[in-house]
Amino acid sequence: MHILDDLTKRGLINQVTDEDGLRKHLEENQVTLYCGFDPTADSLHIGHLLPILMLKRFQKAGHRPIALVGGGTGMIGDPSGRSTERQLNSQEVVKGYSERIKDQMAKILNFDEGENAAVARNNHEWLSQMTIIDFLRDTGKHFGINYMLAKDSVESRIENGISYTEFSYMILQSLDFQKLYEKENCTLQLGGSDQWGNITAGLELLRRSAAGEEEVEAYGLTMPLITKADGSKFGKTAGGAIWLDPEKTSPYEFYQFWVNVDDRDVLKFLHYFTFLDFEEIEELRKEVEEQPEKRTAQKRLAEEMTKIVHDEKALEQAQKITEALFSGDIKALNAEEIEQGFKGVPSHTVEEEGKRLVDLLVEAGISSSKRQAREDISNGAIYINGERNQETRHELGEADKIEGKYTIIRRGKKKYFFIQYK
Repeated sequence: MHILDDLTKRGLINQVTDEDGLRKHLEENQVTLYCGFDPTADSLHIGHLLPILMLKRFQKAGHRPIALVGGGTGMIGDPSGRSTERQLNSQEVVKGYSERIKDQMAKILNFDEGENAAVARNNHEWLSQMTIIDFLRDTGKHFGINYMLAKDSVESRIENGISYTEFSYMILQSLDFQKLYEKENCTLQLGGSDQWGNITAGLELLRRSAAGEEEVEAYGLTMPLITKADGSKFGKTAGGAIWLDPEKTSPYEFYQFWVNVDDRDVLKFLHYFTFLDFEEIEELRKEVEEQPEKRTAQKRLAEEMTKIVHDEKALEQAQKITEALFSGDIKALNAEEIEQGFKGVPSHTVEEEGKRLVDLLVEAGISSSKRQAREDISNGAIYINGERNQETRHELGEADKIEGKYTIIRRGKKKYFFIQYK
């Protein structure tokens, strides 16, 4: 199947500058394409996944992707899709962010071998070498003010105000396309739907700067904005963004995000984010319709996404934690898995050995009083590492610790408490 047909069937094309021309270009050439990622934080989040996976789809189809890290543009800030100015970060901070997100993309794209191995580039390389005179004479002269004002990213900000710094962002991104076209023979730029104005501005710069000296063949393609059926923002939970960095969002939390996807969204996300064939997705569609309570499609989505972003080992660990929490077999987990599975659960630190269970329940806020604690224990409402304990005189010892570090107390069916020892 032609790559454009696959993307169309998956609903991944929002706009394309010349679909017929691009189709022929992809058929006749190994195309070099790029997508830019500004380092605005020390990690990418799942909102960045769609463009990264789009690069991977083109790479699997035999084309050569460039992951462009915006070490230069990241110091300016893209006004697209924003109502206010971004906070500017220092050069040292942006450089650190750039290295981290480059490493994250290397886990998904193949940078290592083959004729179409992915390439990482940083636009700080050329933007930092330009003088203001070079910028205005060689690039700025190709952009009319009226042309720039008509772009959505600028027009939407005019009423509330936009600085010249952010106003110039469009020109800087256009310059990226020109440099990659000249240095890498890059002829296709990808971006989110909010990048259409910047992408078409880049194409205009290529044509104007060529000034009839050569025939420019270059294209732009945007992906749709990801929306959720319930109206909430994709990639956000009560705990904040879902990051690709396992230190910020554990593989278990990452897995659980996808497992909890709404039935109304899961098929769309299977098309958008996975490389499953259409026949398997159709079978999963039937499962959603006939047996939605099994969440088969969500589990398949979670499996694929955890493997893509992390690895097989992380997936197995996430599934192990999920199963242990469902069954109550907490002792099956090691300390690392306990930390992942109970991140964010109310915690309490015990500083002395031989703590009485009744006292611990009160100190940790699990039971409101010693009398209530004894009742909870006697009534079978208290579980230690998944096992019911009805001994009101029980003292916590080494046998109650997981790897000598943690104890998980459960009161009732779902109320967990994380106990750690000094």
